[in-house]
Amino acid sequence: MDVSIIICTANRASELRCTLESLALVRPPGRAELLVVDNRSTDDTRRVIETAARGFPFLVRYLFEGEQGKYGALNTGIRASSGRVIVATDDDARFEANWLERAVDGLTAHGCDFVGGPVRPLWSARKPDWLDEDSSLYQKVIAVLDYGPEAREFGRGVAWPLGVNVAYRRDVFDQVGLFEKRLGRKLGTLRNQAQREWHLRARAAGVRGVYVPEMVVHHVIPPERLRKAYFRRWLYWNGISRAILYREGRYDIEEPDAEQPPNAGAPQLFGVPYPLIAKAARTLRSLVWHRMNGRKGVGFERELWLCSFAGVVCQRWADRHLPVTEGPATAKRALDRSACTLP
Repeated sequence: MDVSIIICTANRASELRCTLESLALVRPPGRAELLVVDNRSTDDTRRVIETAARGFPFLVRYLFEGEQGKYGALNTGIRASSGRVIVATDDDARFEANWLERAVDGLTAHGCDFVGGPVRPLWSARKPDWLDEDSSLYQKVIAVLDYGPEAREFGRGVAWPLGVNVAYRRDVFDQVGLFEKRLGRKLGTLRNQAQREWHLRARAAGVRGVYVPEMVVHHVIPPERLRKAYFRRWLYWNGISRAILYREGRYDIEEPDAEQPPNAGAPQLFGVPYPLIAKAARTLRSLVWHRMNGRKGVGFERELWLCSFAGVVCQRWADRHLPVTEGPATAKRALDRSACTLP
């Protein structure tokens, strides 16, 4: 096969059906296969996949992964795939007809190891007034991305691609390894650093990726992700995940992508760098000031930063007796020691 597309899914049969209908309209650039990894679904997921396969324009393969977690399922799909190019997306995506062509063209044109592109929102409910679509913070939470009309190198001024829209040369996984599944989302958590951890490892190994603006995916944003409670919870787990990255590779907690960490060597209190504690104090004062002056939007962003800081504090306290590993993050030890979980 030239291209292997991987979708991981769990108990979202109706959404998956719409995603497969959209994917069936995409033009494959040569031979293609679709691997749908069922992550312990108890609904009609398998029947939806088998029904779609009968009329699909290219080969569809059903896989089952019994261990819960998106990135364990994605690793299963990567191992089972046969394509020279591996394209990852989600079960709530919609596609441009030229999506795969632009991905393969991007790999060729830029001579790089992976490519990603814009992820644009499809609102399944009315977008709340407080959600600023141009805010990079809010974009992270709802998983949308747009770095503009020009190609740019990932990790050099722009962050990494989203897992809903990324394509890799197959041999890059031989060089870098698979995803650290315990840093990705699974039942009961919102861990969200598996993509970043892999790309940091990849950068350390000399792997290069490029943002391709023509490689477009549309991402369905469900109503439950448009509530402030979800944003607070996501940022809290983001703090937990950032603290784990620090422990497993000494990546800066606030700026893990920085090749020259701003807080490197800073003194710590209970495992938290002093500069981060000082910023928390300033952020709290700013939160109070903005709310007293009626600037609720800015105040909410300050609140979200403090939610992330709370996750950092809880995880660093849980890890207070563990050593901090030097070098590229591998996230191989004690990743399941997440503290202070929220309901």
